[in-house]
Amino acid sequence: MSRKCAITGKGPLTGNNVSHANNKTKRRQLPNLRSVKITLEDGTTKRVKVAASTLRTMKKKAAQAAAAN
Repeated sequence: MSRKCAITGKGPLTGNNVSHANNKTKRRQLPNLRSVKITLEDGTTKRVKVAASTLRTMKKKAAQAAAAN
């Protein structure tokens, strides 16, 4: 499985490490992925990789929905 969020599609970013002498070497910034069990509509559970920022948003939306009821 790739290093990509299953919900938002966030993936690795590329850039440069820049030293004090201004030497540049390639680097990758990987997303902060968490393995989460999600219950599907048919009642089965599936394990997916989700970004931590996406989990925060999902929890916030769930809290707002609960407060609205």
